[in-house]
Amino acid sequence: MCICRNKRSEKGLSLYPLATSSIVPLDLVRGTANIGRMSNKGNSMGVIFDLDGVLVDTGWAHKQSWFDLADKEGLDMSDYLFYSTFGMQNNQIIPMLFGQEMSDDEIIPLSEWKEQRYRYLVADHLVPAQGAKELLDDLKNAGFYLAVGSSAPRANLDLVLDRVQVHDYFDALVTAEEVTKSKPAPDTFLTAAKKLSLPAHRCVVVEDAVQGVDAGKAAGMTVVAVTTTRERIALTQADKIVDSLAELKADDFAALISNPNQ
Repeated sequence: MCICRNKRSEKGLSLYPLATSSIVPLDLVRGTANIGRMSNKGNSMGVIFDLDGVLVDTGWAHKQSWFDLADKEGLDMSDYLFYSTFGMQNNQIIPMLFGQEMSDDEIIPLSEWKEQRYRYLVADHLVPAQGAKELLDDLKNAGFYLAVGSSAPRANLDLVLDRVQVHDYFDALVTAEEVTKSKPAPDTFLTAAKKLSLPAHRCVVVEDAVQGVDAGKAAGMTVVAVTTTRERIALTQADKIVDSLAELKADDFAALISNPNQ
């Protein structure tokens, strides 16, 4: 949920380099097995997952790293500020934390520190969310194209996807570095759909944050919300609400795309 342009490493941390090029759909490098499927995208469907709170339960580490940053800077961080901004990028959150307008030169070092702290906290505690791998397998077997659309920096995404061994499921990745307007603006999900070569109405977004649900709806996509970080009452704009990815099958996504108003 951040703009961190991480080029430094904190002592004792193992950081992942930022990608500098666009993500090539993985089907293109897996040989010819999926050529037929890729040439018939008119009937294809896609699912775009948020990262934190959806594929992995890492909200606690983001919360702790924000409170740690506030403590380091002599500021007060609140649960309300954390939850009301969860899913947004750091260039939006940090000025709110400080209660003033700030330049990029002021924001970037603070954002880098916060994200390094997050990776340090979460590195040895990463497991896929309940039902995540089973759902990814089911979607892939059903011919869906998959993407991650996250407000996190690329270093976070690579760390998480590699550690929980789900990187190869995804045909496209979109991170904070690639969009200028973060959630609740639709840019993250529209960029993901473009990378998948799919129109918005053929994609379903899976989110846990209010900002992400709003972004998916603004993109013209059907949205499934997971109640990992927010209560159901806060996610009522979503088209479908579940408590766990284990409740979902590929058929559910196909039905949502075919009958978005069901």
